[in-house]
Amino acid sequence: MSTAASATPEETAVEDGSVRTSAPRPAPRHDRPAVAPLAPGAGLWPALAAVYRAQLSRARVARIPLLFVATFQSLGIMILMRGVVDGGPGDEARAVVAGSSVLVVAFVALNLLAQYFGQLRASGGLDHYATLPVPPTAVVLGAAGAYASFTVPGVVVTAVAGAVLYQLPLGGLWVLIAVVPLAGAALAGLGAACGLLAPRQELATLCGQLGMSAALLLGVLPADGLPEAVRWTRDLLPSTYGVEALAATFEPSPSWGSVAADLGVCAVVGVVALAVATWAYRRAAVR
Repeated sequence: MSTAASATPEETAVEDGSVRTSAPRPAPRHDRPAVAPLAPGAGLWPALAAVYRAQLSRARVARIPLLFVATFQSLGIMILMRGVVDGGPGDEARAVVAGSSVLVVAFVALNLLAQYFGQLRASGGLDHYATLPVPPTAVVLGAAGAYASFTVPGVVVTAVAGAVLYQLPLGGLWVLIAVVPLAGAALAGLGAACGLLAPRQELATLCGQLGMSAALLLGVLPADGLPEAVRWTRDLLPSTYGVEALAATFEPSPSWGSVAADLGVCAVVGVVALAVATWAYRRAAVR
């Protein structure tokens, strides 16, 4: 038998005179496709802007009828209370107009946002956001900002109509530029936290309704005529400080220091509420 016939397939003989050398083995082939690296996550501000625009578009389509309901509800309360509260710069008139105006924010930012996040959690919609390369903070802040912004027309209409109806000065209504976002942030953060922490969707809806009812019952009456225990409960509501800040601007000589202090409390409560809502979102998204 010849030498060439005994060579194995792995070792192919190559003759060079009297010297036999083995050809090098071919490099092993891997049929696995190369894994592409994941794209970097979106930054906080671009992601926040994207979520805000998406939520604002959704709210503009689906929530306009509810905004009319919130505005007409506040206008109806002011008209009803006008039969028992005198016009002019009194404590009762200021409380009714300011409380009814902030009630629009409570209805949308607290009540509807609690229902929205409760529905997302119950239907598995949080899984969609969890797959997006956006920070959890952007999801919470974007949704809260969109719902708070959605209340601006109703708050302005209610405040102007109430000031005319109760014969209050209109010169201080520019403070709504601060009241709406700060009170809206506090109430939206509270509503988002309720919706994300509630174990069932029905409980999230109940929490939102109770919060809006508390803002209604405790926000349109001056604190001096309430029992001590009720006044303590009123002080725990974030909307109270937005009501106090707006009511102070209806005075003949507003105390801007008190207005700034009340707005500062709204800002602090808003930061805490949104931080709790972000933590609740992370907790709900991983379950």
